[in-house]
Amino acid sequence: MSDGSDRIQALIDLMARLPGLGPRSARRAVLHLIKKRGALMRPLAQAMLDVADDARECLVCGNVGTDEICAICRSDKRATGEICVVEDVADLWAMERAGVFRGRYHVLGGTLSALDAVGPDELRIPRLESRIAEDGITEVILALGATVDGQTTAHYISDRLAGREGLSVTSLAQGVPVGGELDYLDDGTIGAALRARRAL
Repeated sequence: MSDGSDRIQALIDLMARLPGLGPRSARRAVLHLIKKRGALMRPLAQAMLDVADDARECLVCGNVGTDEICAICRSDKRATGEICVVEDVADLWAMERAGVFRGRYHVLGGTLSALDAVGPDELRIPRLESRIAEDGITEVILALGATVDGQTTAHYISDRLAGREGLSVTSLAQGVPVGGELDYLDDGTIGAALRARRAL
């Protein structure tokens, strides 16, 4: 193989490491990018460089953006007393896409998992407890996946928050299938689950 082919193969190999792309899909994507290099590939490369330089986690909730405090946390209109706890940023984005929640979020950064040695200290659970006290939170909505680890995490957080005066802890209800993850659900299902949330 020539040096040029080696570079193209290196790009294919990198693309194949992205979620949802295998080697065949990566080859098709790279070929498409090469054909549209002026209109697509160069702007994409520049956008990726910009994001690589500027992307950061929100210091308050863990969302991903380009500012130290994300727009959701900065907005006074989102200070409803409700905080929605999600596993990762993809879940936050799914909730925002559904457009049914107008409070604030807290990204845990994963779920409890004994197999993977992920305990409470590896997640943002202590920070959640601090925010509840600091921000006058009246409802914590646990929007965690209906997986074993997700439900274990939800029960753990619910137990940690039990007995706090003026605080209710709820979770998503109907519409979320067992084993389901928020990022893969349609907007209507997320909306129905949020509206029908139940106390834990």
